[in-house]
Amino acid sequence: MASSIGFRLARLPHLWRSILDRRLAPLELTQTRWVTLYHIWRAGDGQPQCDLARAIGVEAPSLVRTLGQLEEQGLVERRTCENDRRSKRVHLTPAAMPLLEQIDSVAQQAREELLVGLTPENIEQLDEWLGIIEANGVAIQARELEATSTP
Repeated sequence: MASSIGFRLARLPHLWRSILDRRLAPLELTQTRWVTLYHIWRAGDGQPQCDLARAIGVEAPSLVRTLGQLEEQGLVERRTCENDRRSKRVHLTPAAMPLLEQIDSVAQQAREELLVGLTPENIEQLDEWLGIIEANGVAIQARELEATSTP
């Protein structure tokens, strides 16, 4: 049984994004665009591009391309950082807010459907367990990174 946990943990994000992709298709947003918009919204306006790329888990050039597309749609704007002229900060435009509210509504509905059969206590426990698993993963990464960078 425990051997299937890794498989399930890997499958769930794909399943989640597939459901949202299908439901968000009428908004004419690619997965890359809605994920980027949603991360900007949740992280807060004015995120540095490099931090945003790390949070989403994409390479900087991919994010730059996506942000350019979102700028063309009038949904974000990139501004030069006051402290570091080489750095850009990403801001949502007022036009993005109604779209983000729709995305959030779709995500909330999908989340409720996915969690059918779980009590609020089950959901709280699941969230706690996922937090522990995530923290363990971060610790493993940090140890492995330290081991490879130490001569």
